[in-house]
This record gives sequence, C-alpha cells and structure tokens, in this order.
Amino acid sequence: MTGDVVWADLEAQVQAWIDDDPDPRTAQELRDLLTTARTGPVGLAPGQEPDPTQRQALDARRVARNELADRFQGLLQFGTAGLRGRLAGGPHRMNRAVVIRAASGIADFLLGELDGVTPPPRVVVGYDARHNSRQFALDTAGVLTAVGIEVLLLPEELPTPVLAFAVRHLDADAGIMVTASHNPPQDNGYKVYLGGRVVIDGGQGAQIVPPTDTAIAAEIARVPSVASVPRADHGWTVLGPEVLDAYVGAVVGLADRSPEARAAAKKLRVVLTPLHGVGGKVAQRVLAAAGFTDVLLVPEQEFPDPDFPSVAFPNPEEPGAIDLAIGMAGDENADLVLALDPDADRCAVAVQDLRTRSYRGPDTAGAEGWRMLHGDETGALLGDLAARRAAAAGTDHAVLASSIVSSRLLGEIATSAGLRHAQTLTGFKWISRVDGLVFGYEEALGYCVDPAHVRDKDGISAALTVAGLAASLKAQGRTLVDALDDLARTHGLHLTDQVSARFADLADIAATVQRLREAPPQRIAGVHVTSVVDLAAGTDDDRDGLPPTEGLRLFTADGTRVVVRPSGTEPKVKCYLEVVEPVPADADHEAVGHARRAARTRLDAVAADVRSALGL
Repeated sequence: MTGDVVWADLEAQVQAWIDDDPDPRTAQELRDLLTTARTGPVGLAPGQEPDPTQRQALDARRVARNELADRFQGLLQFGTAGLRGRLAGGPHRMNRAVVIRAASGIADFLLGELDGVTPPPRVVVGYDARHNSRQFALDTAGVLTAVGIEVLLLPEELPTPVLAFAVRHLDADAGIMVTASHNPPQDNGYKVYLGGRVVIDGGQGAQIVPPTDTAIAAEIARVPSVASVPRADHGWTVLGPEVLDAYVGAVVGLADRSPEARAAAKKLRVVLTPLHGVGGKVAQRVLAAAGFTDVLLVPEQEFPDPDFPSVAFPNPEEPGAIDLAIGMAGDENADLVLALDPDADRCAVAVQDLRTRSYRGPDTAGAEGWRMLHGDETGALLGDLAARRAAAAGTDHAVLASSIVSSRLLGEIATSAGLRHAQTLTGFKWISRVDGLVFGYEEALGYCVDPAHVRDKDGISAALTVAGLAASLKAQGRTLVDALDDLARTHGLHLTDQVSARFADLADIAATVQRLREAPPQRIAGVHVTSVVDLAAGTDDDRDGLPPTEGLRLFTADGTRVVVRPSGTEPKVKCYLEVVEPVPADADHEAVGHARRAARTRLDAVAADVRSALGL
C-alpha cells in the first residue's frame, strides 16, 4: 500500500467526520487541517530540491497529515475512567461528536440492562467549569431524553462528589459527570457511575468497572454517525438547589457538633484553595456550617477558571501548585492549608512541621517549615480517626480499605482496632466497592470518609474531617504532626515516596516493565530482595487476593516494599516505595524526628536503586 493510498483513505475519513460534525468550530478546525494537508509546494518538479518557501509548505503538509493521523487513529477509548482526552476535532479527541456517540452508547446500554422494566432509566448529569463541560452535559441530556430516559441535570457547575452523591440520593440508575479532574486545561472527560436498578450491591453509586466498560464501549462502537443519533432540545429536568443542600447537609453531618468542637473550630485558621476549580464555594459553605469561620481563600485561585492561569498543572501533587496557599499560610499565621483539585474529588493538606525541610517555592518566602502531607500520611490520620469512631460505635464488620500502592500503615491501624483491612487494585472504582467500608483511600490524595452517601473519593468531606481533627488537636495544644508521631510510636514510622518516568512512546512503558519482570534487582539499598510478585498473574496470598493487574511488587528483608506499575491515566511508569523504621513506644519528639530522618535516608537509597533498575 503506497503513501498516496493511505493518505486518500485518511482524507476520506476526515471529510466524512467533518460532514457529520455537529460543532461548526471543530468542523472548521478539521477543514483547515485538511486544506493544509492537501496543499503541496507549487511548481516543484520530481527530483527537484525545494526552495525555503517550498520546504515550508512541505513541512506544514507533513505536520497536518501527522496531526490528522493521530486524531483519526480510532475512537477515543472508553474505559473504566470513562473518556478523557484533548479538546479538539476528530474521533480520538474530546468534542461534541464523540460525546454524542458516547451518550448514545450509554443510553443503549441502560435500555438493554433495564429492558421491560418500568419506569424508564433515570440518569443524573453533572458538569464542572472546564471548557465545553456545560455543552457536553447538554448534549448528553438531549441524547438520553430523546430515547425516553429520565434526565436530571445538576443546576450549575458543581464538584464531582455532588454528582456521586446525587446518584445515590436520587436513586438514579446512572450518573454522568463531565470533568477531566486535575488534567491540563486543554483536556476534558466523562465519568460514568451506575446505581439504582443496574447495580444493587456495594458498588451502587460507584464508577463503572469491567466488564461494564467493555459493554458500553461496544454500544458506542455500534453508533454509525452523529446524524443517526436522535437528540431532544428540551424535556429534561434541571434540578434546583435542594440536591446541593442535601449534599452539604450530609457532609456537615460528619462534623462533631458539640459546643467544645464548634469552639475549637472557630479558633482554627485555615487557608483554602480550589485551584481555579468548582470546589471553593461548596467547601467554604461546608466549613462555615461546621463552625470553621476563619477560612481564607487564595484570591488568585478562588473562582472557577478553565485556563488555570496561576498553576502550570492544576494538580495539588504537582510542584508549585499550592505555592500560593503555602505562602498565604505563612503570611497569615494559619494553622492548616487545604487544597482541592479542580473537580474537588481530591484534597491536599499542608501543615507547619519545623523538623523538616521548608517547602520551597517562589510564593512561600514566609512559610518556614511548611510542607504538604503525603497522601499516605493524610490517609493514615483519617483512617485512624475512622477506626476509633467505628470501634466506639461498635460497628460490626467495619472495613478500612486502601489501594495496593498505598501505605501498609492503614492495615496496621485496622488490625490494632480489631477491624478488617481490604487491599484493592488502584482506583476508587475498586475501593468504593468493598463490603462494610467505613473509610477508604488511595495515596494520590483521594479519600472516602462517608461511603454511605458518596461511593467515591470526596475532597470536600475529607477537607472538613481533616479540619475537625486539626481543630481538636489544637485545642489540646497539639498538631497533626503530633498525631502522626503517635501513629509512628504505635505502628512504626511508615515513610512512602514515588519515582516515576514519563514516556513519549507508549511501547517503551510495556518494555520497561517487562525488562524489570525478566531481570528484577537482587538487592535494593543494599538489602536482599526476598519476594518478587508478578501482579499480572494475580495474587492469592493472605494479604489481598487481587485479580490480575499489570505491574510488579517487591519486598526486601528489612520490610521495604516497591510496587512498579504503568499509570492508568498518564504515559508513565510509576514506582511506589515504602520503608518502615521502628520507633519505641516511649520515643520523645526528638527520637521520632531521628527515625523520620533515618527512614528518609533509606528511602532515598531505595529510590536511587529503583531508578537504576528501570534504566532511568
């Protein structure tokens, strides 16, 4: 097959998509690319060397053809994370045509699952403040309504946890959230939840898992064209404020309402940033209702802005993302920093810890000793609180859950409290399905503190719970750092970190993991490797019994653990590291600090050897 034949086939695909595109903007974008891709240098004879102008035309044509080839490599893949991709025209991008096809596939799936059942399926649709989110939500509502599905549209741009709450609260059969969470501003996405009569077990109201994703993808693939999909321009219900009110009420209900707790809440100064996302107004409302009245919002990041102008990457884990909040905390003598990601399903926590290296950033000059807690540290604090509450309530069969890459400390906490700990695959679609769940978390700043209402990670309820714990400790003259020290004295000091490598070629990711599988290191940080588990074969040991997933887990003789796996959302290989340093039960503050430094030294050595083993 010649290049001309391949190009002719691609050219026909592009023109057919343009003719079917419901969005004039993306259709014109593709027309412009197609025009450039068709245009070659004028007057260039076979074998003749191009002049600079002709070379420029040849380069422009090559770039346009490569871009079109990338956009038309197939439909954007629908998986357990739904859809997520760059906003642009073409089947391998996020746009109205792709969303309409996806909505049609979801509609066919729901109608098939509930065939012959009355009333018809009910779906809640929500959206955040990203570019095109509202339009994608309206397109979805139109497609579902046209085939007789009852659609309840959230009244405004709202956090993802509100949509997850609404699925259970309104007894909906499904929920669709238009968001790309903490992705760059050029992206958007589409999350799908199932509940009501479609899922009736512990996963009711949770994100989809296999094989549902494959079933929906198959329905999407059957959609012949956008023109073939019926769409209504009215007929859905736009919900009023009562759903948000109910969500706020449920979250506030987690707080200690005693006079002592409310008095302590008033004395806690909190800096809050929603990172230009949709969580600021809701989080501030929740905190105020629970008695936290001294809350300062970072003004540059207070309101939704789909361009995220003050951050290089709108993810609180990324370097620099919370610099403004840390700097403000230092200037205002705050007690706590809470940072939400743009759709508010994740929460970062920062505290002042004078034993550690100060947080470094251009906007943090006055923030001596401030640092962001690792997700495993916040998970341990919240898990310990959940365990104590479950034990006090005499809750039978209460379970704490965390992902396979999260710290083992939560398991120690659960055992000490007489509770069960469940380890799951990565992702809240798995954590939220654990039977008897009272708390679940993953190290990437995701926490589920109220599974009865939200079967997903929820940054707002996590923020409130952390604030309540910090206020209670402050009233005792203590801090979150002191609480972490207590956990170290009881369970040993668990320190975690991550090494990751980004790849331009996705094939290199599989090759890197395979290379490690075939030749794992014999020693890490000078300590013998005692166990190498190929997670692709699944595990059936007493610790977890997990289904197969791509990756490896290694243990050394001193209890160090390394988990290596390809990222599910980024072109990366991620390595999750954990060391455990023993701490005497009567260790003083200085001794715990010494143990922390020793653990850091060990962890740095582990990270260096892991990088070497991966060829980084």
